Amino acid sequence: MNFRASFCDPFKQEILEIGDIREDIITEEFEKISWTDFLKRMEAAKGDEIFYSPSFETENMDIKHGLSISAVGNPDNYEFYIFYKRPKTVKTFFGLKEKVNQNYISEKTGQTKQDTLDCLNALLHNDTEYLENKIGK
Repeated sequence: MNFRASFCDPFKQEILEIGDIREDIITEEFEKISWTDFLKRMEAAKGDEIFYSPSFETENMDIKHGLSISAVGNPDNYEFYIFYKRPKTVKTFFGLKEKVNQNYISEKTGQTKQDTLDCLNALLHNDTEYLENKIGK
C-alpha cells in the first residue's frame, strides 16, 4: 500500500509535507509528535502567531481514504479531533440523484490518544468498516 503524510506546525504557515511514508512507521511518526508541548506554546502565543492546531494527516493513496488528526484543548487534558476523508456516494437533488463525492469528510471530536491510534491502525489495515462506524456516522 502507498501512504503519504503531512504535519501542520501551529507556528508555521506552510504545511510540512512528509510525502511518501512507509506504513510501518506512520504510528511511530504520530507518537513522536509532542502534542503537549505544542499546546503549551499555543497557550502563551498571540493569536496572530498561530496558524493551525497541531495536526498530523495520512492517506492511503491506493484507496483514497485518509485521516487528519488535530490536538485541541488544555495541554494537561487535551483531546483529538479526527477527520475521515474518503470517496462516498451521496444523495443530491432532494435524494433523487446520487453522485460520488471523492473527498467526503466526517469528523469525530473528543477522542483519546488510544481512540486515535485505533483509527490509524484501521486505516493501515484497510479496515474502512471500522472507520465508517467510528467516525463516518
